[in-house]
Amino acid sequence: MQIPKPGGGVRELGIPTVTDRLIQQALLQVLQPRIDPTFSDHSYGFRPGRRAHGAVLEARRYVQEGYRVVVDVDLEKFFDRVNHDVLMERLSRRVADKDVLRLIRRYLQAGILSNGIKVERHQGTPQGGPLSPLLANVLLDEVDRELERRGHRFVRYADDCNVYVRSRKAGERVMAGLRRLYERLHLKVNEEKSAVRSAFGSRFLGFEFWMAPGGKVKCAVSRKALAAYKRRIRQLTRRSRGRSLEEVAEHLRQYVNGWKGYFQLAQTPGVFRRLDEWLRHRLRALQLKHWKRGKTMYRELKAMGATDEVARRIAANSRRWWRNSRYQLNAVMPIAFFDRLGVPRLS
Repeated sequence: MQIPKPGGGVRELGIPTVTDRLIQQALLQVLQPRIDPTFSDHSYGFRPGRRAHGAVLEARRYVQEGYRVVVDVDLEKFFDRVNHDVLMERLSRRVADKDVLRLIRRYLQAGILSNGIKVERHQGTPQGGPLSPLLANVLLDEVDRELERRGHRFVRYADDCNVYVRSRKAGERVMAGLRRLYERLHLKVNEEKSAVRSAFGSRFLGFEFWMAPGGKVKCAVSRKALAAYKRRIRQLTRRSRGRSLEEVAEHLRQYVNGWKGYFQLAQTPGVFRRLDEWLRHRLRALQLKHWKRGKTMYRELKAMGATDEVARRIAANSRRWWRNSRYQLNAVMPIAFFDRLGVPRLS
């Protein structure tokens, strides 16, 4: 199964059958408590009790300490290109039971049914199975340990690894070393997405860092994540969908509250405030679109407490929903109106 990736291209998903998923989950429950404690403290992805926020905070600490150049490494189709022999050799160092190892290899080599056709698989550990995240960490832990041995400051979340250094020259040396490390694991660095760059403005797990007055390093939502948020809000508040404000508010609660929960680390209240204003602007325009006709618009606005002058002015330009919603409706449909609807706020 293929799903589109946010940055373009597709991601391969291998969805196990119910029986296979049950067996893989049983293996995971036995193996994870034994293997996970042996992983590096700088690894955060797919691990119990760890999450992206911890990785972002550790990265911010390095930047605050003066390591303001980041070696940002992106692996090309990591899950699709894992070498089975290399992975199994690393796994055998942690798991002695040959029957378990044999079973895991069989899962790695199992074919994929795509459009009714069985496709043989000779590499990769497809996303979608319970074991894949653990196996990915087994393989990449070797890179973590080498970075630790060299005394580097780094954070890894799944295949996304950032190393923080003090100069671009040091960063280039680290990048060259990482290329050799990944080559030893038969993994390929994506040269288009990997770079040595300033830690300020560089994306990591949806966040960027910025320098506040006084020299304190703070978190912000990355520009790419902000664009994705606005794109999704536009979809949910599209004026051609014909849904009531109550229905739209319900869908917004599901998306916005989840987004807010993830990006709660961002220290940019002004950005969140402007996003809230923009969302309410769209909802006001949506309500005007629902009323459509000038007479209906005038009647509804009067019922909501608009003055006769404001109601007439808006109704006279009934098709100019976006312009009308910007200033004229703020008093008629204030923040409290949207709070009563249950429209979530970021700020």
